[in-house]
Amino acid sequence: MLELIQDLFEKRVDQFVSNKRSHKVFFPKAEKKQEAFAKRSAEIVKVKASGKIIEVGADDEFQTVKYHAHYQYLIKQKGNLYMEEEVEERVAKFFKKALVMDEEINPYAYQEPHSELLFEDNEERVNYQYNRLKAVQYAERWWNSYNPAYKKFEVDCTNFISQCLHTGGAPMRGHPNRGRGWWLQNNIWSYSWAVANSLRLYLSNSTSGLRAREVSSADQLVLGDVICYDFEGDGRFNHNTIVTGRDANGMPLVNAHTYNSRMRYWAYEDSSAYTPNIKYKFYSIID
Repeated sequence: MLELIQDLFEKRVDQFVSNKRSHKVFFPKAEKKQEAFAKRSAEIVKVKASGKIIEVGADDEFQTVKYHAHYQYLIKQKGNLYMEEEVEERVAKFFKKALVMDEEINPYAYQEPHSELLFEDNEERVNYQYNRLKAVQYAERWWNSYNPAYKKFEVDCTNFISQCLHTGGAPMRGHPNRGRGWWLQNNIWSYSWAVANSLRLYLSNSTSGLRAREVSSADQLVLGDVICYDFEGDGRFNHNTIVTGRDANGMPLVNAHTYNSRMRYWAYEDSSAYTPNIKYKFYSIID
Protein backbone atom coordinates (compact mmCIF):
# COMPACT_ATOMS: atom_id res chain seq x y z
CA MET A 1 0.00 0.00 0.00
CA LEU A 2 2.86 2.37 0.77
CA GLU A 3 4.14 1.75 -2.77
CA LEU A 4 0.81 2.94 -4.20
CA ILE A 5 0.95 6.14 -2.16
CA GLN A 6 4.56 6.75 -3.17
CA ASP A 7 3.57 6.31 -6.81
CA LEU A 8 0.99 9.06 -6.32
CA PHE A 9 3.71 11.41 -5.10
CA GLU A 10 6.02 10.60 -7.99
CA LYS A 11 3.28 11.50 -10.47
CA ARG A 12 2.48 14.75 -8.68
CA VAL A 13 5.76 16.17 -7.53
CA ASP A 14 6.77 17.81 -10.83
CA GLN A 15 3.35 19.46 -11.12
CA PHE A 16 4.50 22.06 -8.59
CA VAL A 17 7.45 23.18 -10.74
CA SER A 18 6.46 25.34 -13.70
CA ASN A 19 9.05 24.19 -16.22
CA LYS A 20 8.47 20.49 -15.48
CA ARG A 21 4.68 20.32 -15.65
CA SER A 22 3.03 17.59 -17.68
CA HIS A 23 -0.41 18.23 -19.12
CA LYS A 24 -1.16 14.53 -18.77
CA VAL A 25 -1.45 14.88 -14.99
CA PHE A 26 -3.54 17.55 -13.28
CA PHE A 27 -3.22 18.16 -9.55
CA PRO A 28 -5.40 21.08 -8.34
CA LYS A 29 -3.22 21.71 -5.28
CA ALA A 30 -0.20 22.38 -7.49
CA GLU A 31 -2.22 24.76 -9.66
CA LYS A 32 -3.38 26.72 -6.62
CA LYS A 33 0.15 26.86 -5.15
CA GLN A 34 1.65 28.16 -8.38
CA GLU A 35 -1.00 30.87 -8.73
CA ALA A 36 -0.41 32.03 -5.15
CA PHE A 37 3.37 32.18 -5.62
CA ALA A 38 3.08 34.01 -8.95
CA LYS A 39 1.24 36.87 -7.22
CA ARG A 40 4.34 37.36 -5.06
CA SER A 41 6.86 37.09 -7.90
CA ALA A 42 7.98 33.79 -6.40
CA GLU A 43 8.26 30.27 -7.78
CA ILE A 44 8.79 26.72 -6.61
CA VAL A 45 12.11 25.50 -8.00
CA LYS A 46 12.15 22.10 -6.30
CA VAL A 47 9.75 19.99 -4.28
CA LYS A 48 10.00 16.79 -2.25
CA ALA A 49 7.04 14.76 -1.05
CA SER A 50 6.72 11.80 1.26
CA GLY A 51 3.82 9.89 2.75
CA LYS A 52 2.91 8.20 6.01
CA ILE A 53 -0.06 5.83 6.17
CA ILE A 54 -2.18 6.32 9.29
CA GLU A 55 -5.20 4.09 8.55
CA VAL A 56 -6.18 1.40 6.00
CA GLY A 57 -9.64 -0.01 5.39
CA ALA A 58 -10.86 -2.69 2.96
CA ASP A 59 -14.28 -3.47 1.48
CA ASP A 60 -14.25 -6.31 -1.09
CA GLU A 61 -11.87 -5.15 -3.80
CA PHE A 62 -11.84 -1.53 -2.63
CA GLN A 63 -9.14 -0.22 -0.29
CA THR A 64 -9.32 3.12 1.51
CA VAL A 65 -6.15 4.72 2.82
CA LYS A 66 -5.91 7.73 5.11
CA TYR A 67 -2.42 9.20 5.02
CA HIS A 68 -0.25 12.22 5.73
CA ALA A 69 1.48 13.95 2.84
CA HIS A 70 4.59 15.97 3.76
CA TYR A 71 5.66 18.53 1.15
CA GLN A 72 8.92 20.49 1.15
CA TYR A 73 9.05 23.39 -1.31
CA LEU A 74 12.24 25.23 -2.22
CA ILE A 75 11.05 28.76 -3.03
CA LYS A 76 12.90 31.34 -5.10
CA GLN A 77 11.88 34.98 -4.77
CA LYS A 78 13.90 37.95 -6.01
CA GLY A 79 17.06 35.84 -6.00
CA ASN A 80 16.51 34.58 -2.44
CA LEU A 81 15.80 30.97 -1.51
CA TYR A 82 13.86 29.59 1.45
CA MET A 83 12.10 26.36 2.39
CA GLU A 84 8.37 26.08 3.03
CA GLU A 85 6.91 22.88 4.48
CA GLU A 86 3.41 21.58 5.08
CA VAL A 87 1.74 18.34 6.08
CA GLU A 88 -1.80 17.58 4.95
CA GLU A 89 -4.14 14.72 5.75
CA ARG A 90 -5.60 12.95 2.72
CA VAL A 91 -7.77 9.96 1.92
CA ALA A 92 -7.33 7.79 -1.18
CA LYS A 93 -9.50 4.96 -2.51
CA PHE A 94 -8.19 2.18 -4.75
CA PHE A 95 -10.04 -0.48 -6.76
CA LYS A 96 -7.82 -3.44 -7.59
CA LYS A 97 -4.81 -1.17 -6.93
CA ALA A 98 -6.08 1.45 -9.38
CA LEU A 99 -6.65 4.92 -7.91
CA VAL A 100 -10.29 6.01 -8.09
CA MET A 101 -10.29 8.88 -5.56
CA ASP A 102 -7.79 10.98 -3.64
CA GLU A 103 -8.74 14.12 -1.74
CA GLU A 104 -7.64 16.34 1.10
CA ILE A 105 -9.49 16.14 4.40
CA ASN A 106 -10.44 19.68 5.42
CA PRO A 107 -9.69 20.03 9.16
CA TYR A 108 -11.38 23.42 9.37
CA ALA A 109 -14.77 21.89 8.58
CA TYR A 110 -14.90 20.91 12.25
CA GLN A 111 -16.86 23.50 14.23
CA GLU A 112 -15.44 24.15 17.66
CA PRO A 113 -18.03 24.38 20.44
CA HIS A 114 -19.45 27.81 21.21
CA SER A 115 -17.78 29.41 24.20
CA GLU A 116 -18.57 32.47 26.25
CA LEU A 117 -15.75 34.74 27.40
CA LEU A 118 -15.89 37.21 30.25
CA PHE A 119 -13.90 40.41 30.02
CA GLU A 120 -14.47 42.09 33.36
CA ASP A 121 -10.75 42.26 34.10
CA ASN A 122 -10.20 43.27 37.71
CA GLU A 123 -6.72 41.79 37.98
CA GLU A 124 -3.68 43.99 38.28
CA ARG A 125 -1.56 44.29 35.20
CA VAL A 126 1.25 41.76 35.11
CA ASN A 127 4.53 43.05 33.74
CA TYR A 128 6.41 40.61 31.57
CA GLN A 129 8.97 40.59 28.80
CA TYR A 130 7.73 38.82 25.66
CA ASN A 131 10.72 36.98 24.22
CA ARG A 132 9.85 36.79 20.53
CA LEU A 133 12.92 34.72 19.71
CA LYS A 134 11.93 32.00 22.18
CA ALA A 135 8.37 31.95 20.84
CA VAL A 136 9.64 31.54 17.27
CA GLN A 137 12.20 28.91 18.28
CA TYR A 138 9.39 26.90 19.90
CA ALA A 139 7.25 27.27 16.76
CA GLU A 140 10.15 25.94 14.69
CA ARG A 141 10.86 23.06 17.07
CA TRP A 142 7.29 21.76 17.29
CA TRP A 143 5.65 22.78 14.00
CA ASN A 144 5.36 19.15 12.84
CA SER A 145 5.21 17.32 16.18
CA TYR A 146 3.53 17.62 19.55
CA ASN A 147 5.16 18.54 22.84
CA PRO A 148 4.24 15.73 25.29
CA ALA A 149 4.15 18.30 28.10
CA TYR A 150 0.87 19.63 26.64
CA LYS A 151 -2.47 18.11 25.72
CA LYS A 152 -2.92 17.50 21.99
CA PHE A 153 -6.23 18.57 20.44
CA GLU A 154 -7.93 17.17 17.34
CA VAL A 155 -7.95 20.73 15.98
CA ASP A 156 -4.65 21.87 17.46
CA CYS A 157 -3.90 25.24 15.86
CA THR A 158 -4.85 27.46 18.80
CA ASN A 159 -3.32 25.17 21.43
CA PHE A 160 -0.05 25.35 19.45
CA ILE A 161 -0.11 29.17 19.24
CA SER A 162 -0.85 29.39 22.97
CA GLN A 163 2.17 27.18 23.68
CA CYS A 164 4.36 29.46 21.56
CA LEU A 165 3.12 32.60 23.34
CA HIS A 166 3.58 31.05 26.78
CA THR A 167 7.11 29.89 25.91
CA GLY A 168 7.81 33.49 24.91
CA GLY A 169 6.92 34.57 28.45
CA ALA A 170 3.22 35.48 28.20
CA PRO A 171 1.74 34.86 31.67
CA MET A 172 -1.32 32.70 32.27
CA ARG A 173 -4.20 34.08 34.31
CA GLY A 174 -7.86 33.37 35.04
CA HIS A 175 -7.78 29.80 36.45
CA PRO A 176 -10.13 28.06 37.18
CA ASN A 177 -12.81 30.00 35.24
CA ARG A 178 -12.72 28.59 31.70
CA GLY A 179 -14.45 31.68 30.31
CA ARG A 180 -11.97 34.13 31.82
CA GLY A 181 -8.32 34.81 31.11
CA TRP A 182 -5.92 32.55 29.22
CA TRP A 183 -4.53 29.46 30.90
CA LEU A 184 -3.84 25.71 30.90
CA GLN A 185 -3.53 23.79 34.16
CA ASN A 186 -3.85 20.14 35.15
CA ASN A 187 -5.14 19.19 31.69
CA ILE A 188 -7.94 21.76 31.94
CA TRP A 189 -7.85 24.91 29.84
CA SER A 190 -9.59 28.20 29.23
CA TYR A 191 -11.55 28.52 26.00
CA SER A 192 -9.08 31.18 24.87
CA TRP A 193 -6.19 28.71 25.17
CA ALA A 194 -7.56 26.16 22.70
CA VAL A 195 -10.50 27.59 20.70
CA ALA A 196 -9.59 29.73 17.68
CA ASN A 197 -12.42 32.25 17.92
CA SER A 198 -12.00 32.56 21.69
CA LEU A 199 -8.28 33.40 21.40
CA ARG A 200 -9.16 36.06 18.83
CA LEU A 201 -11.71 37.58 21.24
CA TYR A 202 -9.24 37.41 24.10
CA LEU A 203 -6.49 39.18 22.14
CA SER A 204 -8.98 41.88 21.18
CA ASN A 205 -10.16 42.53 24.73
CA SER A 206 -7.55 41.55 27.32
CA THR A 207 -6.29 44.39 29.51
CA SER A 208 -3.95 42.38 31.75
CA GLY A 209 -1.56 39.46 31.35
CA LEU A 210 -1.25 38.48 27.71
CA ARG A 211 -2.31 41.53 25.68
CA ALA A 212 -2.19 42.48 22.02
CA ARG A 213 -2.73 45.50 19.79
CA GLU A 214 -4.69 45.00 16.58
CA VAL A 215 -3.00 46.46 13.49
CA SER A 216 -4.50 47.02 10.07
CA SER A 217 -2.23 44.98 7.80
CA ALA A 218 0.08 41.97 7.80
CA ASP A 219 3.19 43.99 6.94
CA GLN A 220 2.97 45.71 10.34
CA LEU A 221 3.59 42.44 12.18
CA VAL A 222 6.96 41.22 13.47
CA LEU A 223 8.27 37.84 14.61
CA GLY A 224 6.14 36.28 17.35
CA ASP A 225 2.94 38.13 16.41
CA VAL A 226 -0.35 36.35 15.66
CA ILE A 227 -2.73 36.20 12.67
CA CYS A 228 -6.34 34.97 13.03
CA TYR A 229 -8.35 33.60 10.09
CA ASP A 230 -12.09 33.57 9.37
CA PHE A 231 -12.12 31.44 6.21
CA GLU A 232 -15.84 31.80 5.49
CA GLY A 233 -16.09 35.47 6.48
CA ASP A 234 -18.99 34.71 8.83
CA GLY A 235 -17.49 36.40 11.87
CA ARG A 236 -16.35 33.19 13.56
CA PHE A 237 -12.59 32.77 13.33
CA ASN A 238 -11.37 29.20 12.86
CA HIS A 239 -7.55 29.28 12.55
CA ASN A 240 -4.50 30.98 14.08
CA THR A 241 -0.84 31.22 13.06
CA ILE A 242 2.36 32.75 14.44
CA VAL A 243 4.80 34.89 12.43
CA THR A 244 8.16 33.12 12.15
CA GLY A 245 9.84 34.83 9.18
CA ARG A 246 9.55 37.23 6.24
CA ASP A 247 9.72 36.71 2.51
CA ALA A 248 11.76 38.81 0.07
CA ASN A 249 8.93 41.37 -0.06
CA GLY A 250 9.02 41.75 3.72
CA MET A 251 5.68 39.98 4.21
CA PRO A 252 5.08 37.50 7.04
CA LEU A 253 5.70 33.77 6.82
CA VAL A 254 3.94 31.71 9.47
CA ASN A 255 4.02 28.39 11.34
CA ALA A 256 0.90 26.52 12.38
CA HIS A 257 -0.73 23.26 13.36
CA THR A 258 -3.84 21.86 11.60
CA TYR A 259 -2.45 21.40 8.97
CA ASN A 260 1.11 21.53 10.22
CA SER A 261 2.95 24.22 8.27
CA ARG A 262 6.31 25.93 8.40
CA MET A 263 7.31 29.24 6.75
CA ARG A 264 4.01 29.36 4.89
CA TYR A 265 2.89 32.64 3.29
CA TRP A 266 0.49 34.32 5.69
CA ALA A 267 -2.52 34.78 3.33
CA TYR A 268 -3.34 31.03 2.98
CA GLU A 269 -4.63 31.55 -0.57
CA ASP A 270 -3.37 28.07 -1.45
CA SER A 271 -5.37 26.43 1.36
CA SER A 272 -8.35 24.19 0.61
CA ALA A 273 -10.20 26.16 3.30
CA TYR A 274 -9.65 29.52 1.55
CA THR A 275 -12.72 31.35 0.23
CA PRO A 276 -13.05 34.79 -1.39
CA ASN A 277 -14.87 35.89 1.79
CA ILE A 278 -11.87 35.28 4.07
CA LYS A 279 -11.20 37.83 6.80
CA TYR A 280 -8.05 38.31 8.87
CA LYS A 281 -7.15 39.85 12.20
CA PHE A 282 -3.56 40.95 12.85
CA TYR A 283 -2.31 41.15 16.45
CA SER A 284 0.95 42.59 17.69
CA ILE A 285 1.78 41.14 21.11
CA ILE A 286 2.34 43.81 23.77
CA ASP A 287 5.15 43.49 26.31
